[in-house]
Amino acid sequence: MPPLEMEQIVESRLRNLDHIVLAVRDLEAAASFFERLGFQIGARNRHPWGTENRLIQFDGSFIELITIGSDPSKIPPHGAGQFSFGAFVRDYLGQREGIAMLVLTSDDAIADAGRFDRAGIGSFDPFYFERMGRRPDGSAALVAFTLAFATNANAPLAAFFVCQHHFPRNFWNPAFQRHSNGGRSILSVEMAVPDPSIHAAFLSDFTGRPAAREARELHFQLGNGCLRVAADAVRGAIPRHHAVSIEMPDIASFVARLNAEGIAYDAIEDGVCLPAERNFGTELRFRRKAADR
Repeated sequence: MPPLEMEQIVESRLRNLDHIVLAVRDLEAAASFFERLGFQIGARNRHPWGTENRLIQFDGSFIELITIGSDPSKIPPHGAGQFSFGAFVRDYLGQREGIAMLVLTSDDAIADAGRFDRAGIGSFDPFYFERMGRRPDGSAALVAFTLAFATNANAPLAAFFVCQHHFPRNFWNPAFQRHSNGGRSILSVEMAVPDPSIHAAFLSDFTGRPAAREARELHFQLGNGCLRVAADAVRGAIPRHHAVSIEMPDIASFVARLNAEGIAYDAIEDGVCLPAERNFGTELRFRRKAADR
């Protein structure tokens, strides 16, 4: 991309990582596994478009565990100008489990949908929905969101969208962010691809940031973390979201928990890693400090 065009897409304020969508075939099994790791898991939510989820909330970001509900007929098809969230999750789970979607924050999802359209990365109508959530005391609270989707033609198994929270005070709550393992935040999300360079233009358009290059990796700085794109001819043979790094200040205590639960792990710099093949298709990295920021 020419330097002038790159400057035009750079946004003055860094977007934050809002959440990752981790698609699993058995939602309760996935929730139980993350509870064994020491995370607090939210109640089951059901969507009218055929998916069901449970959330792991941090301060400013979260992990969405998602599956297909008992009535797949509710899932609408993709159509002209319509990105079907449910259809993407269903089709993704038809091939594998893992991180299906990367989601950034938005102050104006309608404007972002227009920006994606002009950049040629998404000609989809914004998608608004609302539901009743629950506060820690059990009282009801309305939450509502508008989503704007983008698609990377070079990575059909990796979806991207931005999310505008209309009632953020009803969604974010410190009581939901207290995890017995001490987990604090998502530090980074990593894509595994054969050739990072062919994803640079799309990801710059999506994030509003230029790519920082390091060896054969690309980094896109976010306000609360980083998106990394790593060259991996084996795991990235089909380009996809591959790994998430979570800040875990007390690694020694976390390792003791893993040993007590009989959960296998590998040592990495500043922490431990749980291999993707044993953890719902997602490599889980737990690091002592914000090394990826």
